[in-house]
Amino acid sequence: MAAAFSSDGEAALRRELSPAAAPRSDIEAFYEMGRAAAFVRDGGFRKVALQFPDALLPDAAAAAAWLEEATGTEMYVLGDTTYGSCCVDEVAAEHAGAGAVLHYGPACLSPSRRLPVLHIFGRLPLDIGRCAEVFRELYPERQSRVVVLSDVGYAHAMGELEKQLCPEYPNVVFSEVVCGDPPGPALPGEVRQFGRWFPVEAAGGLQDCAMFYIGAEGLALTSFMLTWNRCPFSSFDPATGHGRHETLNVNRALMRRLYLVERARDARVVGILVGTLGVAGYLDVLQHLRQLLRRAGKRSYTLAVGKPNPAKLANFLEVDIFVLVACTQNSLLDSSDFYRPVVTPYELELACNPAREWTGNYLTDFRDLLPGACAHVELPLAVPAAEAIPDVSLITGEMRATHLCDPPASQQPPSTSLACRDQTQALAEISPAASFLESRSWRGLEQQLGKTPVSKAVQGRRGIAIAYEDEGREQ
Repeated sequence: MAAAFSSDGEAALRRELSPAAAPRSDIEAFYEMGRAAAFVRDGGFRKVALQFPDALLPDAAAAAAWLEEATGTEMYVLGDTTYGSCCVDEVAAEHAGAGAVLHYGPACLSPSRRLPVLHIFGRLPLDIGRCAEVFRELYPERQSRVVVLSDVGYAHAMGELEKQLCPEYPNVVFSEVVCGDPPGPALPGEVRQFGRWFPVEAAGGLQDCAMFYIGAEGLALTSFMLTWNRCPFSSFDPATGHGRHETLNVNRALMRRLYLVERARDARVVGILVGTLGVAGYLDVLQHLRQLLRRAGKRSYTLAVGKPNPAKLANFLEVDIFVLVACTQNSLLDSSDFYRPVVTPYELELACNPAREWTGNYLTDFRDLLPGACAHVELPLAVPAAEAIPDVSLITGEMRATHLCDPPASQQPPSTSLACRDQTQALAEISPAASFLESRSWRGLEQQLGKTPVSKAVQGRRGIAIAYEDEGREQ
């Protein structure tokens, strides 16, 4: 589940790229160039950023040239994304001075706020006849209640598939892809999640429906299955033409996530990982998590490390557990290879908010936790420590407090204190992280301030590490 968001970089090093890779011949149809050009002209933008994933980068130059000629607007291709490529990289676009973003390829459809965005998924090929045949094999009962979901790249073909299946299956519902937040709250019997919208007409609600997913196995399907964990899933892979009933042990996956909740209850120092700078509401949820951790009596540090990987997070030994603030597809980070576990904001709320209870519904969208959202739960009033009900850790077997503390009167977090720094009685601010650093036997390179003689700068070696220019002469 972590391959798309966190990796050791080995795949990028081994990937073979041809500098003269030719763009696809059907670039105008595949990327809907007419719709993109109309978006640019109607908005009157002077510079537009084009965001491509790695797999589609060979088409970037041709697409940019076509749009510049058609619109007269300067196009700027974003070379790399700060976080997951499914999210709109508004920060990189603003650095280039762009007034809008054209986001190409797979997308999590998380809403953004700063810049206008047009999503162009690409028209991936789908054998509609074979897909309908697999659907009939998986659901022989014609009265089956099934919701059809698809990867965004196959959304263009859902209309044709609906024409083939709906006359035979009167209770089949096709989801619609919705970019951005729809106006107004969801009506009763409607589902709006993951950029999809569909009505639910079953008497028992969504749990009485099955899910049929069109697309390859990946983060999107995993997120769907954990969120709608009471629905049986099946899938059709257009690349192979095969369908199957999904056999992911959802209960085991949820047990693993609930184990991480128990680890979060035991944690004393929490690192808040910023995994997105483009999803609307990320600053609000950062503030919400800081307040939650202060009330729970835990220390927190906010860390922006780009795409997290085990090597980066292993530098923060003082942190007991990390919470990742990212989009719905990248929140479920498999942290089995990490030195410390990584949880989602929802799991941290389960650990620190006594008023929130596990109901069987899993949440991957952090915006659902904010005040005014559908799943927001207010923090209860503080309980004196003498009256608090003690709890026993299921991992360590030790007693722990589960009550909430009163919010601090000042805005300064309680994790800092003032202490005498030296004989001059100067006051210095000491944090737990600094104290932990002082206790470590190795604290990085020795600065040796005032002890190293000053020397003039000299020209160093030139070239790359595998073969410097002067290596051949030294032999």
